[in-house]
Amino acid sequence: MAEFRHIIRIVNTDLDGNRKIIDALRKIRGVSFMYANMACQFASIDREKKAGDLSDGEAEKLNDAISNPLKYGAPRWMLNRRNDYETSEDKHLLTGDIKFVQENDIKRLKMIKARRGMRHMFGLPVRGQRTKSNFRKNKGKVLGVKRSKSDGKT
Repeated sequence: MAEFRHIIRIVNTDLDGNRKIIDALRKIRGVSFMYANMACQFASIDREKKAGDLSDGEAEKLNDAISNPLKYGAPRWMLNRRNDYETSEDKHLLTGDIKFVQENDIKRLKMIKARRGMRHMFGLPVRGQRTKSNFRKNKGKVLGVKRSKSDGKT
């Protein structure tokens, strides 16, 4: 058996070798519980195994399963970037690519002056939430109900 490693590097991320592999993989940005479970199954690695006990071959296979899920027959709905805007292909983004692509998408929406882009520009909620009381961090106090001067005392 290979020697225990306290830090293991998978997908350019340092993982804690003392944790179970299923939990350690979730520290990679873009890998959820379901995705980590799927990757372990594709690489035929026991999910309860400590990350530090992985051999070099297992780590390499796991790295490939996380980076190229379609090669192993992953379902399309499991990917976080389906039908990409520029390439029209399905892919799964990891680590720094997620933030980069998200920023580019928002810039594109602002550039074409789409409704969502305009909401991003003005710092308003994008997905249809109410704005009377929430999202007021830069806009002053909550409005509430205003009483007219004639109410109450005459």
